[in-house]
Amino acid sequence: MKEAAPPDLLGAKDIDPAMRERIARAVGPDTDERALQDELKQQPGNVDAAIRLTKALVAQKRESEALQILDNVLLAAPNNLRALNAKGVVFDLEGRHDAAQALYRQALKTEPGNQMLRNNLNLSLALDGTVEPSASARTL
Repeated sequence: MKEAAPPDLLGAKDIDPAMRERIARAVGPDTDERALQDELKQQPGNVDAAIRLTKALVAQKRESEALQILDNVLLAAPNNLRALNAKGVVFDLEGRHDAAQALYRQALKTEPGNQMLRNNLNLSLALDGTVEPSASARTL
Protein backbone atom coordinates (compact mmCIF):
# COMPACT_ATOMS: atom_id res chain seq x y z
CA MET A 1 0.00 0.00 0.00
CA LYS A 2 1.34 3.40 -0.99
CA GLU A 3 1.63 5.98 1.78
CA ALA A 4 0.00 9.31 1.09
CA ALA A 5 2.12 12.44 1.40
CA PRO A 6 1.31 14.61 4.41
CA PRO A 7 -0.84 17.60 3.54
CA ASP A 8 0.91 20.95 3.17
CA LEU A 9 0.31 23.56 5.77
CA LEU A 10 -2.62 25.61 4.56
CA GLY A 11 -1.36 28.78 2.92
CA ALA A 12 2.32 28.18 3.83
CA LYS A 13 3.36 28.90 0.26
CA ASP A 14 1.52 32.19 0.39
CA ILE A 15 3.34 33.61 3.44
CA ASP A 16 5.52 36.54 2.50
CA PRO A 17 9.26 35.70 2.97
CA ALA A 18 9.76 38.86 5.05
CA MET A 19 6.88 37.81 7.31
CA ARG A 20 8.34 34.31 7.58
CA GLU A 21 11.65 35.84 8.74
CA ARG A 22 9.91 38.06 11.31
CA ILE A 23 8.05 35.05 12.68
CA ALA A 24 11.29 33.05 12.92
CA ARG A 25 13.03 35.95 14.67
CA ALA A 26 10.12 36.39 17.07
CA VAL A 27 10.10 32.72 18.03
CA GLY A 28 13.79 31.71 17.83
CA PRO A 29 15.85 34.23 19.81
CA ASP A 30 13.44 34.24 22.73
CA THR A 31 14.18 30.59 23.47
CA ASP A 32 17.93 31.06 23.02
CA GLU A 33 17.83 34.20 25.15
CA ARG A 34 16.09 32.40 28.00
CA ALA A 35 18.55 29.50 27.83
CA LEU A 36 21.51 31.89 27.93
CA GLN A 37 20.01 33.81 30.86
CA ASP A 38 19.52 30.54 32.74
CA GLU A 39 23.10 29.55 31.97
CA LEU A 40 24.34 32.89 33.34
CA LYS A 41 22.29 32.48 36.52
CA GLN A 42 24.01 29.15 37.13
CA GLN A 43 27.46 30.40 36.05
CA PRO A 44 27.66 34.22 36.42
CA GLY A 45 31.23 34.29 35.10
CA ASN A 46 30.42 32.42 31.87
CA VAL A 47 31.86 34.90 29.37
CA ASP A 48 30.88 32.80 26.34
CA ALA A 49 27.20 32.80 27.33
CA ALA A 50 27.34 36.51 28.20
CA ILE A 51 28.80 37.43 24.84
CA ARG A 52 26.30 35.29 22.92
CA LEU A 53 23.45 36.90 24.88
CA THR A 54 24.96 40.36 24.35
CA LYS A 55 25.05 39.77 20.58
CA ALA A 56 21.41 38.68 20.60
CA LEU A 57 20.34 41.71 22.63
CA VAL A 58 22.31 44.15 20.46
CA ALA A 59 20.75 42.63 17.34
CA GLN A 60 17.36 43.49 18.88
CA LYS A 61 18.52 47.06 19.71
CA ARG A 62 18.50 46.29 23.45
CA GLU A 63 21.90 47.77 24.26
CA SER A 64 21.12 48.76 27.85
CA GLU A 65 20.18 45.15 28.67
CA ALA A 66 23.36 43.97 26.96
CA LEU A 67 25.40 46.33 29.15
CA GLN A 68 23.72 44.93 32.28
CA ILE A 69 24.68 41.39 31.22
CA LEU A 70 28.28 42.47 30.66
CA ASP A 71 28.41 44.36 33.97
CA ASN A 72 27.22 41.22 35.77
CA VAL A 73 29.78 39.00 34.09
CA LEU A 74 32.52 41.54 34.85
CA LEU A 75 31.56 41.35 38.53
CA ALA A 76 32.15 37.60 38.41
CA ALA A 77 35.17 37.78 36.05
CA PRO A 78 36.78 41.20 36.58
CA ASN A 79 39.08 42.46 33.83
CA ASN A 80 38.09 39.68 31.43
CA LEU A 81 39.41 40.95 28.09
CA ARG A 82 36.56 39.57 26.00
CA ALA A 83 33.91 41.04 28.30
CA LEU A 84 35.68 44.42 28.40
CA ASN A 85 35.94 44.38 24.62
CA ALA A 86 32.27 43.46 24.20
CA LYS A 87 31.24 46.25 26.55
CA GLY A 88 33.41 48.67 24.58
CA VAL A 89 31.71 47.60 21.36
CA VAL A 90 28.26 48.21 22.87
CA PHE A 91 29.40 51.65 24.08
CA ASP A 92 30.63 52.44 20.56
CA LEU A 93 27.29 51.37 19.11
CA GLU A 94 25.60 53.79 21.50
CA GLY A 95 27.97 56.58 20.46
CA ARG A 96 29.71 56.57 23.86
CA HIS A 97 33.17 56.47 22.33
CA ASP A 98 35.06 57.90 25.34
CA ALA A 99 33.72 55.13 27.58
CA ALA A 100 34.51 52.50 24.92
CA GLN A 101 38.05 53.78 24.48
CA ALA A 102 38.64 53.70 28.24
CA LEU A 103 37.64 50.01 28.29
CA TYR A 104 39.84 49.14 25.31
CA ARG A 105 42.79 50.90 26.97
CA GLN A 106 42.12 49.14 30.28
CA ALA A 107 42.15 45.77 28.52
CA LEU A 108 45.26 46.68 26.50
CA LYS A 109 47.17 47.31 29.75
CA THR A 110 46.71 43.61 30.50
CA GLU A 111 47.46 42.39 26.98
CA PRO A 112 49.17 45.15 24.92
CA GLY A 113 49.59 42.96 21.84
CA ASN A 114 45.90 42.02 21.51
CA GLN A 115 45.09 42.95 17.92
CA MET A 116 41.31 42.78 18.38
CA LEU A 117 41.44 45.33 21.21
CA ARG A 118 43.86 47.54 19.30
CA ASN A 119 41.68 47.44 16.16
CA ASN A 120 38.55 48.25 18.17
CA LEU A 121 40.31 51.16 19.89
CA ASN A 122 41.44 52.53 16.52
CA LEU A 123 37.95 52.10 15.08
CA SER A 124 36.42 53.82 18.10
CA LEU A 125 38.86 56.72 17.72
CA ALA A 126 37.95 56.99 14.04
CA LEU A 127 34.23 56.93 14.82
CA ASP A 128 34.82 59.63 17.42
CA GLY A 129 36.75 61.73 14.91
CA THR A 130 39.90 61.55 17.02
CA VAL A 131 43.14 60.01 15.92
CA GLU A 132 45.96 59.50 18.34
CA PRO A 133 49.41 59.77 16.74
CA SER A 134 50.43 56.48 18.34
CA ALA A 135 47.25 54.76 17.10
CA SER A 136 47.75 55.78 13.47
CA ALA A 137 51.42 54.83 13.61
CA ARG A 138 50.53 51.29 14.75
CA THR A 139 48.27 50.62 11.80
CA LEU A 140 51.02 51.15 9.20
